[in-house]
Amino acid sequence: GINAEYGKQWYQRRVREAVVSTQSTGNIKTMTRDMLQDYITKHYQPNQIYLSAAGGVDHAELVKLAEKHFGGMQNGAVTSDVEYSPARYTGSLMNYRDDAIGLAHVAIAVEGASWTNPDYFALMIANTLVGSWSRAQGGGKTMPSKLARKMYEQGKPQSYMSFNTCYKDTGLWGAYGVCERQDDAVRVFCDTIQGEWRRLFRAVSPGEVQRAKNMLKTMMLSQCDGTTAVCEDIGRQMLTYGRRIPLAEIDARIEAVTPAVLKRVMGEYVYDRDPVVIGLGSTEGLPEYGLMKNMMSSPLD
Repeated sequence: GINAEYGKQWYQRRVREAVVSTQSTGNIKTMTRDMLQDYITKHYQPNQIYLSAAGGVDHAELVKLAEKHFGGMQNGAVTSDVEYSPARYTGSLMNYRDDAIGLAHVAIAVEGASWTNPDYFALMIANTLVGSWSRAQGGGKTMPSKLARKMYEQGKPQSYMSFNTCYKDTGLWGAYGVCERQDDAVRVFCDTIQGEWRRLFRAVSPGEVQRAKNMLKTMMLSQCDGTTAVCEDIGRQMLTYGRRIPLAEIDARIEAVTPAVLKRVMGEYVYDRDPVVIGLGSTEGLPEYGLMKNMMSSPLD
């Protein structure tokens, strides 16, 4: 629900073009088998399909199987190679207060980078520095993220997580948290997140950056811990980049991010930028947008 609402703010064209959105649940109920079959016929065509394999696979045998099962497919007259207008980001606030939910779900984001943007890995490292935390997990005092340790000490949110969601020509970089309906938990959560973003722009240390780079490498490698995951990674990279990026190149790109690079990227994408703020649930304590906008560049740190 929260991620769908982001799109309503900054991906304005998606509201017009979305097949399914939070305001079109009626479309789901009216879908028929013919509609689904028509969609598959139009979009599931050879020029948009990648066949990937990993592990002990004989390439020649794989080619034979591909020819046997997919060789008869032909591109139709209609494909999904549609030219879209550039995405337009609009900073704003949407607050869906519903005290019956009992908890406050809050997301704060700024416009990020696309998959192929040179700043992608720098934003991923910043995302790793912000980190995540939940009361359900242990080790609050020993978390590598300074923000996670601070959240643990405050005890205000039940959980939080940073995110870096990329698309073809833009992205969303931010954080999402769940707060209880008590005192000023929502306000403290928002202030703490924005304070950490400002700190990453002003005072991140070389040691923190190196630790985040090591953590990012570990995470990316752990996501390819089996043949299924490797196949998914190959397909995703082919669709995104048009090629499989070698691990050595990924390592070099991550290592190229220095504290100075991180400061530049945080200044370009985050510091003093108009945020998108989404609130859902018991959000009585959600600060006004003007205040949150000002806190993106507060001189009070």
